Amino acid sequence: MLGWALVFFIVAVIAAALGFGGIAGAATGIAQILFFIFLVLLVVSIVMHLIKGRTPRV
Repeated sequence: MLGWALVFFIVAVIAAALGFGGIAGAATGIAQILFFIFLVLLVVSIVMHLIKGRTPRV
């Protein structure tokens, strides 16, 4: 998901450099949404890992 956020960010930068403001704005919005979803899932994953912990192997 972080990879897709970077792709949309690069598309936004290229579109802005070429003067396509609408496309750049849309791509920036999508990149931000994907990045925040990535952060939320990362935090949930870390918390679940800390709560679950490692069980001793027999």
